[in-house]
Amino acid sequence: MLNAPQERLRDQKADQEPDTNEGVPGISTAPSPPDNQFSHPDKLKRMSKSVPAFLQDEVSGSVMSVYSGDFGNLEVKGSVQFAVDYVESLRELHVFVAQCKDLAAADAKKQRSDPYVKTYLLPDKGKMGKKKTLVVKKSLNPVYNEILRYKVERQVLKTQKLNLSVWHRDTFKRNSFLGEVELDLETWDWDSKQNKQLKWYPLKRKTAPVALETENRGEMKLALQYVPEPNPGKKPPTTGEVHIWVKECLDLPLLRGSHLNSFVKCTILPDTSRKSRQKTRAVGKTTNPIFNHTMVYDGFRPEDLMEACVELTVWDHYKLTNQFLGGLRIGFGTGKSYGTEVDWMDSTSEEVALWEKMANSPNTWVEATLPLRMLLIAKISK
Repeated sequence: MLNAPQERLRDQKADQEPDTNEGVPGISTAPSPPDNQFSHPDKLKRMSKSVPAFLQDEVSGSVMSVYSGDFGNLEVKGSVQFAVDYVESLRELHVFVAQCKDLAAADAKKQRSDPYVKTYLLPDKGKMGKKKTLVVKKSLNPVYNEILRYKVERQVLKTQKLNLSVWHRDTFKRNSFLGEVELDLETWDWDSKQNKQLKWYPLKRKTAPVALETENRGEMKLALQYVPEPNPGKKPPTTGEVHIWVKECLDLPLLRGSHLNSFVKCTILPDTSRKSRQKTRAVGKTTNPIFNHTMVYDGFRPEDLMEACVELTVWDHYKLTNQFLGGLRIGFGTGKSYGTEVDWMDSTSEEVALWEKMANSPNTWVEATLPLRMLLIAKISK
């Protein structure tokens, strides 16, 4: 029998911390309040419709920001006009972004968006990999006429892909994905005059590159336990607690030289309120941090276990930014929550197996070491 560490910090201040302080060492965590949102299934059903909405670029100079943004329920439509050319004399790749047309309206009422274009050379993880145009306000047919330049050897381009995506940025600097185009530069004919001409490309829904899906992002060793609340008499328990014991992470990737200052953040989806969020302290100077930290969430009815999902994400805290390292989503992976289809109910077979084992073994710690993976991070709502 495993013994949970006595580290259940219940300081409510953590729920009131602004995002800029996330990951600062010493910030305590807080369990969900007694009037837990899981006791209101109708409210959760409404919330779950908006949960596939994702944070703005929380990561500076990382491929993770290719996948960050508010995916919401925006339809991907329209097209983008651009051209690519390699300038031998400058040893530069030039991406001439001309314009877009018939984009989806982020503001459905006023039928407008504030779009900009972002490009990446994949799988480059460095800061030079990301370039952006200016934001054009209140337009579904924005004109840019900007050149995005990359200082790169021609031979190197044969190992890369150009990812060009269109985003809406709202007044709170949150991003909404409007579509993307991807060109495989390995087979691109740089000498073709036709390839240097402006072309219209239809925007497509986002697909994560295989290279990033298979990239090693380390592992997390953890244990889970479901503790039903005892009921007087012979009545079955109506609610209970989920205990999440984050023990340690192994072989975390180094994204900024030899420095690492990692912490783990937990959210129980579909509840994306700040009161749902808990996190460990930050552990520095190691790719194998030991956290030994238990997080407790109450108000779980047995039927909620089928609808909810534990999202654990690992971050590297540096100055005022948090860089995503990898994560887990532990649940039944049904693709639905309270009758609504959601993108985040996407647990792997290993993650599903751990959740099933916990649900079938109440009052017992179940343990696993799971590989961390790329995730689309659910945004925190007020």
